[in-house]
Amino acid sequence: MGHMRSIVDLMRAMGWSEETIAGVSRLWGKSAARNRGRTHLLLGHLLDTAAVAEVMWDRYVSAALRRRLDDVSGGRGRLWFMWICGIHDCGKACPAFQAVDEVEAAPVRAAGLTWGRLPADRRQRWRHDVAGAALLRPRLVAAWGSAESAAWVWPLVAGHHGTFPSARGLKPQHREVQGRGAAWEEAQRAVVDVFTRAVGFEDLADVRPVGALNKAEQLALSGLIVMADWIASDSEQFAGIADARQVSLAGARRRAEAAWERLGLRGGWSELAVPEEPFAPLTGRLGVSPRASQRELVERAWSMPVPGLMVAEAPMGEGKTKAALAAAEVLAARFGLGGVFVAMPTQATSDPMYEQVLEWVRSFDPDLEAQVALLHGKRRFNPTWRRIWEGDRTVSDGQCAAEDEWSADPFDVYGATEEDADYGMPSWSSAGSPGAREERDSPARWFLGNKRGLLTAFAVGTVDHLLHAATRTRHVMLRFAGLVGKVVVVDEVHAADVYMRQFLLEALRWLGQARVPVVLLSATLPPAQRQALVDAYLSGALSAADVSCPVPKPAGYPCVTVAYALDGMGVAESSRRVVPSWRASVSTRVEWLSDIAGDGKVIASVVGREVAEGGVALVVVNQVDRAQAIYRALAEGGFEGRVRLLHGRLCSAHRAERTEECLRLLGPKAGEGRPERMVVIATQLAEQSFDVDADLLITDLAPVDLLLQRIGRLHRHSGTRRPSAVAEPRVLVTGVVPGAGGRPRFLPASKKIYGEWPLLRAAALVAEAAGPLGGGAAGSGVWSIPADVPDLVARAYGEAEVCPPEWDEGVAREVWRAQEEKREKNAEGFLLTRPREWGAPTLEGLHYAGSRAASEEDLDAVVRDGERSVEAVIVRRSAGGCRAVDGTWIGVHGEVDDETAVDRLLGGTVRLPARLTEAAEAKQSGLVPLPGWAGHPWLRYARALVLEEDGTAVLGADRVSYDDVLGLVVERG
Repeated sequence: MGHMRSIVDLMRAMGWSEETIAGVSRLWGKSAARNRGRTHLLLGHLLDTAAVAEVMWDRYVSAALRRRLDDVSGGRGRLWFMWICGIHDCGKACPAFQAVDEVEAAPVRAAGLTWGRLPADRRQRWRHDVAGAALLRPRLVAAWGSAESAAWVWPLVAGHHGTFPSARGLKPQHREVQGRGAAWEEAQRAVVDVFTRAVGFEDLADVRPVGALNKAEQLALSGLIVMADWIASDSEQFAGIADARQVSLAGARRRAEAAWERLGLRGGWSELAVPEEPFAPLTGRLGVSPRASQRELVERAWSMPVPGLMVAEAPMGEGKTKAALAAAEVLAARFGLGGVFVAMPTQATSDPMYEQVLEWVRSFDPDLEAQVALLHGKRRFNPTWRRIWEGDRTVSDGQCAAEDEWSADPFDVYGATEEDADYGMPSWSSAGSPGAREERDSPARWFLGNKRGLLTAFAVGTVDHLLHAATRTRHVMLRFAGLVGKVVVVDEVHAADVYMRQFLLEALRWLGQARVPVVLLSATLPPAQRQALVDAYLSGALSAADVSCPVPKPAGYPCVTVAYALDGMGVAESSRRVVPSWRASVSTRVEWLSDIAGDGKVIASVVGREVAEGGVALVVVNQVDRAQAIYRALAEGGFEGRVRLLHGRLCSAHRAERTEECLRLLGPKAGEGRPERMVVIATQLAEQSFDVDADLLITDLAPVDLLLQRIGRLHRHSGTRRPSAVAEPRVLVTGVVPGAGGRPRFLPASKKIYGEWPLLRAAALVAEAAGPLGGGAAGSGVWSIPADVPDLVARAYGEAEVCPPEWDEGVAREVWRAQEEKREKNAEGFLLTRPREWGAPTLEGLHYAGSRAASEEDLDAVVRDGERSVEAVIVRRSAGGCRAVDGTWIGVHGEVDDETAVDRLLGGTVRLPARLTEAAEAKQSGLVPLPGWAGHPWLRYARALVLEEDGTAVLGADRVSYDDVLGLVVERG
C-alpha cells in the first residue's frame, strides 16, 4: 500500500540516503507568503496535482479522451494522466526557484542544497517550467531508450505556464541555476523517482507510453494539466504541509476529493446513452415534428463512421439550430463526448441561444443547468445567467466573474518567473469561493475565472472564443482543452469575414486532428467557403499541411455536407438526394429605392406610405447615423404607430430592452399580440439570428449572402395574419443610386464596410430581378426564396462576369482581392501555427513569438481586424454629483454601494464609434474610471463618459450626447 506511506517512509524504502531525504523534505512548492501563511512542500504539491487529476479522470475528462490516453499508455490511462499532471512542477527542484523566497530558501540551504550568486533580475533566471523539461528530458530518453518517445512528453512539462519553448530554450542562461554538485543531482532525481513510485509506477521506465498522442491531443492534454495545477494551487482548498512526514498520496486524495466537492466542480455527460430511436433527440427531447432538412442532418450524424465535420445549409427559419443540437446528442453518445459548445456570431445572438441550450440541457438532467456557461462580456445583463450563476452573491463574490471581462493580466508575458500571482490570475480567496456545503449544487464559479469559460461542460458564446483557441497566445491550451471532449456547433458560419476566417480554418485544423465533431450552420454559404472549411478540417484529421478533397455539388438546397478521415483517406460527401424545405419557395418581389441621402426623408416617406393601412416594416441600413436620421424623419413626419430603433450605439440596457421587445412582438410566439402597425429601424444587428417576422423589408444594398440573410426576416413565420397591401413579400433595395454610365454609386459607409466589388456583384444580381437601377427594361421582378439562394450566392462569389461591361468590374475585383489577401496575411502573425509548421509532431516551439494580448479586449482585437473601438459607461453630471444613464444617483465621485445601482450604471455601457477611439484613448480625453469606482471589481477598469449638465461631452473634435431613443449621437466637429 505504497500510496498510504508518507514520502519520507517511501524514500527510505527506496534506499535514498538520509542526506537526500533531508534535502528533498525541505524543497518547497508553495511559499507561506503566497499560500495563506503556510509553506507547502514540493512533493506535496505534485501529489496534490496528481490526486486532482485522478478526480478529473473519473468526473470530468470525456470518455473519448480517456480512451485515447488508455491507448497510448497501454491501458493505464488514469495512472499515466495522474503522473503527467503531477510531474509538471518537478523543475522547482532547482536553485532558480528555491531562491525566489528568502524565508523558504533558508531551510533548503541548511539541508545542504546550496547555490552561488543568482542574477538579480528574476527575468534572467531559469524558469521552473523550462527547468523541469530540461531536467526530465534526458532522464526520459535514458529510461525509455527512445528520444522519440520523450519528444512529445517534455513539452507538456515545459509549457504548463502557458507557452511552449523550443528545445534550444532548455539550455540555462546561467549554469549555477541548475544546481552544482552531487547533492542537487540526487535531490532532482529523487523528486522525480519518489513521485513516480508514489503514484503507482515501479520506476520511470515503467511510465513509458506505448504510443503517442497527436499534436492537437497533446495541446488538449496540456490544458488539462494546467487545469489540474490551478485547482491544486488553490491555497484555500489545499492548505500547506511543511512536514514531509505528513505528505502522502492518500492524504492528497482526501484533499482533492474535498476540494472538488467544495468548489462544486463537475463534468458533463460521462457516458451518454445512445438514443433508442434515431429521431428521438428531435421528437422527444426537443419536441419537434422533424422537417426533412432536420432529419437529414440527424441521419448523417448516425451514419458517419468516425467523428468528423458536418456542414448544414438550409434556409433562414428552417430549424437548423435544433437539428444541430439533436445531431450533437447523437455524436456525443456515439463517440464519447461530454458536452457541447455553441458559437454564435455576436453577443446579441448568444443570449437567445443560451436560453435554448439551457432548456435542451435540462431535458437530460435539470441539475445540468448549472453547467451551462454564457461566454461574452455582457452576460451580467442576462437575467437567466445571473439567476443561475450569481444568485444573491455580494460584490466580492462576483469578483471572479468580473475578472473574466475586465482584468488585464500583468504577468501574461513569456518569461514571467513568479507563480500563482504568477499565473496572471487572482487567487481563489481573493476571487470569492463557495464556502458552505449546501452550495455544492450551485454552479462551479471556478469556471468563471479568466481563460476558463470553455472548460464548463456546456457553453454558449461568441465565436471569438473558438477563434481564441486558434491564436498563438498564452494559455491557448486551456481554451483548446475546453473544446476537446465536446461537440462544437458554429452557427451563422458565413458571418466570419476573411480575417476571422483564417482563425476559424486554423481552429478546424486542430479540431480535426483532435477528433472533435464539428457542426457548421449557414443559410448562405458560398461554395468556395464550404470547400475551404472541409479542406481545413481534413488537413487536421489527416495531419497533412495541404489537403484537397473536392466536395460534390449537393443535389439541392437544403443540404448537408460531411467530411471525415478514414483509413488515412479524406472523405467528403454532400446530400445525394433532394431535401425539400419545410415551406415552399415564395416569390419575393425585388425593387429598387434609389437613395443615399443623409437625411432619411426618402425612406421615411416610403415607409409611411407602405404601411399606411397597417403592417410591419423592417428597415435595415448599414450605418448608425443613417438609422438615426430615418427615425428622426419618421417622427417629424408625424408617423403614428410603434417605431423602434436598434443599433450598436445604444447602451446595453436599452439595446437589450428593445431587442427583447421586438422578439416578443414580432417573434414566433407573438400571436395575437403582434402590432397592427410597426416599424423597426436597425443596422446589421437585424441581419442574422434575429427571429422577427416583417411584412415589408427596406434594406441598404449589401453583399448578396448578407442581403439574403436580411430577406430571411421577411414573411418568416407561417400563419401570420397580414394586411392585404403587404400580403406578398416585397423588398426595396436602397443605399445606391445610378452614377455615370449607369454604374452604381454606393453609400460611402457601405463601400468602406464591404468593399466595392461585392456590392457591384450584388447590384447586378438585384438588377436582374428589379431591372436597371436607372430605369429601363424591367427584370423578372422576383426572387424565389429559398430556392434561388444557393445559385445567387454561388454567382455572387463566382468567377463568371455578372456586371455590365461598362461597370468595369475587373478593376474593382482586383482591388478587393488585394485587400482580402492583405487581411489574410495580417492574420498569419497571430495564428497558432504557420503552414510550414503544421506537420510538426509535437508542441515544441509552438510559442515561437507569443502574443502580448493581456486582456479579453486585447484578444478580441487579435481575432477581429476591424477598426478598434472602446466602450464607456455613460454618467450624467447633475447638481451636486453624478447619475447613471437612467437617473440613478451614484454620488459625487461615482460611489456605488448597492448592486442594483451598479446594474443600472453598467446598463449605460455604450460602444463608441471607431472614429472616436483615438480621441477616447488619449489621456486628456477624461475617459477614465471615476474615483469612486477604484475598489469595485466591475467598475475599476470601466471608462466613464461624463456628460455635462447640458447633456454633452467633447471627444477630440466631436461633441457627443446620449438620447434615450436615438442612442449615442455624434455631432461632427
